Amino acid sequence: MSRPLALEEATAGRTPHPRPLPPPDTAWRRWKDRLMIGLTVVAFLLAVVPLVHILGYTFWQGLPAINWAFFTQLPAPVGEPGGGIAQALVGTLVIVLMAAAMGVPVGLLAGIYLAEFGRGRFAAWVSFLSDVLTGVPSITVGIFAYTLIVVPMRSFSAFSGAVALAILMIPTVTRTTVDMLRLVPVEMRDGALALGAPWWYAVVAVEMRQALPGIVTGVMLAVARVAGETAPLLFTAFGSDVMVWNVFQPMASMTLQIFKYSISPFAQQQRLAWGAALVLIALVLVLNLGARALARRMSRYNAGRR
Repeated sequence: MSRPLALEEATAGRTPHPRPLPPPDTAWRRWKDRLMIGLTVVAFLLAVVPLVHILGYTFWQGLPAINWAFFTQLPAPVGEPGGGIAQALVGTLVIVLMAAAMGVPVGLLAGIYLAEFGRGRFAAWVSFLSDVLTGVPSITVGIFAYTLIVVPMRSFSAFSGAVALAILMIPTVTRTTVDMLRLVPVEMRDGALALGAPWWYAVVAVEMRQALPGIVTGVMLAVARVAGETAPLLFTAFGSDVMVWNVFQPMASMTLQIFKYSISPFAQQQRLAWGAALVLIALVLVLNLGARALARRMSRYNAGRR
């Protein structure tokens, strides 16, 4: 049996000549390239067309309801024209601000602990529970807040609604903080420690400063998410048709007002529901764009300080 040519040449001390490769099947490659591009375009259209349709239809239906009275007046009695959702706008602002005040600090501290100090079984359980809480249905959180706060207080309240929304915000802020802190180079923290800075100062003044754009983006997205929640508020804030400033009483919100008016048989209330939906979408869009702009601005600021 004859040995392979390359082995014979190597045995003889000569450099083997590379064998010519077969010509590529360019037609098959072009067909696969066109197929993948076509699938990508179809997937893009499946994702974008429904979104554009929803936004366009909401804009078309909600724009006629937008006027000065819509933002400044209370709902009109049933059967009378006019009126607005001023109490729902104020209630949404109050409940979301309270939720952010409670949920953001807890999420930030939990994220710092997991990223910088969390070791062992306890940290693993905290991380696991945070991930599980991300997937818990919001209505379940509403029932939990109802049992924890509404039943003992014997009253629906904006405070209980804020607690429910704060619980929903915590896992998003925690996971964002962990991911952003782990992206900061370890050398920056080690450099601060080598200069004599205590650990907490290195984390707060060095790592948090670098991770702040991403963390702020995560916080804004968490706020945008809870601003559109309805189910938890059905069991907690409950809603109101009058202006309420006491956070321990039932308070209106835009999502509750949309839910209530959308199932109403009266055309005037349905019109207000479409207007409130349009304002809520615009609010979420502004929060998302603001988060991106703020993160970009803070990134440039940090880059300029290096």
